[in-house]
Amino acid sequence: MAYEIIMPALGMNQDTGIIVSWHKQLQESVRAGDTLFEVETDKATLEVEAGHDGILAWVTQKIGKPIPLGDVIAIIAITREEAAEIFARAQ
Repeated sequence: MAYEIIMPALGMNQDTGIIVSWHKQLQESVRAGDTLFEVETDKATLEVEAGHDGILAWVTQKIGKPIPLGDVIAIIAITREEAAEIFARAQ
């Protein structure tokens, strides 16, 4: 079972966020609590932690463009095999 990572709401009047950097690379192991990416809002740039252990299987959103809240921005797989399957399907 894979986990979808969505663009979080980090402020009251926020409609979008902009990813300014990814701290993990595709196919890299992640642990819950690891910094996964940094997101910029109209007020601040904040680090966002992974909520699950696994493998960063796919990144659906690029750095530097506004992304609506709730949009899927990445997928964390449980196993390396699942991550490889997700990566292959997304290509």
